[in-house]
Formats: sequence, C-alpha cells, structure tokens
Amino acid sequence: MMGGGQQQLQQLSQELQAIEQEIEELEGDVSDLQQEKSEIDEAIEAIETLETGSTVQVPLGGGAYLRADVQDIDEVIVGLGGDYAAEQEQDDAIEALRLKQDSIDERIAAVQGEISDLEDESSELEQQAQQMQQQMQQQQMQQMQQMQEDDDE
Repeated sequence: MMGGGQQQLQQLSQELQAIEQEIEELEGDVSDLQQEKSEIDEAIEAIETLETGSTVQVPLGGGAYLRADVQDIDEVIVGLGGDYAAEQEQDDAIEALRLKQDSIDERIAAVQGEISDLEDESSELEQQAQQMQQQMQQQQMQQMQQMQEDDDE
C-alpha cells in the first residue's frame, strides 16, 4: 500500500512540475505580447509626432541603422501580417495599429486565463499531495503503534 502511495505522490509531483513549466512558458508569451504592444505604442507615437522632412534612424538589422529623411508622413506602410504590408494614410495607419493592440490585448487576456486555470489545477494537485502525505503518515503511525502492541504482547 505504501509503495502505491509513493508512486501516486511521484506522479502528482511530475504533474505539478509540468504545470509549472507550462505556466512559465505562458508567462513568457505574455511578456512577448506586452513587448509587441509596447513597440506598437512607440510606432503610433512616432507616426503622430513625426513630420515630413524629419530625420529618422532606420534599422537595417544586426544593430545597424541608417539616417533617412521622411518624404511623406501622410503615407505609412503598415504590416498586415503574414509578411504582407500596405500603404495607408496616417490616421488609417494609427487605427490599424490600435486594432493590432486590441488583438494583442485579447491574446494576453486569453493566455492569462490559461495561466489562472493552470494555477487552480496546481493548487488542487498540491492539496491532493498534502492529503496523501498526511494519510501515509497516519498509516505509518498506526503501523508503528500496531508493532509496539504486538511486541508488548
């Protein structure tokens, strides 16, 4: 009986570790989404504040930048997803970016809901593990008492 209890505790422990790992991965996803949202905020701010003729630094990749003059702030190229982009007027570009942010907010809320569900499941498993440990300790104490009584006879 004790061996089976130990095996169940081991299984619960493994399930708890898997849940904790999944929670960490989901929290990383939330962090990535929040970073993406922050970058969109910066893009919106830039679109709202830059003027035609402004000098900007354009990232080339690998940490390299090039200075460039903004030819026409009224037309902004916005990524649509799936490696597609479209040229849009300034206000439409801002609206498209805000819609992206709304979508990101929805994804963040969904992932946080998953995290909450996993935390609830983890709490339930921890309670089960504690109950099993208490039962095993009680059984051990009863066995020890039984052995003492047998020795006394």
